Amino acid sequence: MARLGVLGWPVAHSRSPAMHNAAFAELGMAGWRYQRLPVPPRLFAETVRALGPCGVLGANVTIPHKGAALAIADEASAGAREIGAANTLTFAPDGSIHAENTDAPGLLHALGRSPAGMSALVLGAGGSARAVAWALARAGAREVAVWNRTPERAQELARDLGVDAVAAPVAADLLVNCTSVGLTREACAEPSEGPAVERSATEDRALNQLSLTFDQVGEYSDVIDLVYRNGTTPLLAAARAHGAHTIDGLQVLVAQGALSFELWTGRDAPREVMLAAARQGS
Repeated sequence: MARLGVLGWPVAHSRSPAMHNAAFAELGMAGWRYQRLPVPPRLFAETVRALGPCGVLGANVTIPHKGAALAIADEASAGAREIGAANTLTFAPDGSIHAENTDAPGLLHALGRSPAGMSALVLGAGGSARAVAWALARAGAREVAVWNRTPERAQELARDLGVDAVAAPVAADLLVNCTSVGLTREACAEPSEGPAVERSATEDRALNQLSLTFDQVGEYSDVIDLVYRNGTTPLLAAARAHGAHTIDGLQVLVAQGALSFELWTGRDAPREVMLAAARQGS
């Protein structure tokens, strides 16, 4: 059996197994299987080194391991190196590990049009934010600003990728949320992202955690939220109420996952089948 998986902590919410296994079924790939691989950060390196010898051909990587995935790789694509993070690992027969980043091209594919000439605000400073900021800048966005609740992380990302760090969210054509805010109904930021933003009496808690108000969301004509869950996220609900063009996290998940699928299998990914399976759930 050809085995693949997704490395994360936590990873129970991931829809990647559903979409990849649906793709295998659609293409008659009976010997292929994709599974969740929950791994805490302290065990990441030793676990990843053991996957290839155990028969795993490749793995996607999600929060919080994307930087560590690049660091452990023996080889990496130019894009992954420039971004400073990897979301796709391939384990070669000789034991070597190759790192790729499909988050960046996946974001552009999901966007569906060139961001050239657009201004963009990226929320977050982790591996996904690095890929998004890099992709938008490389694709010709006029301005790319990054905001994070820990300013030092945004500043580090900005220095590495040649974009701008901002102290507070600014108006732009495109807004991309790369944080975990909105992942659960009781949305909460990751501990590394700093103290909680005080909740006001009138604004949704999740928007406040992104340092946004409902009215501010109306300043963006295009809104992408990498978070996905059953039902819409507070950010996308606010954006749709303002009439913005929105893209949800499952569309981006499928776009990047299809690229990983094609890298590992050499087959064209059945994207519509994958999206339907991802929307249905686990």
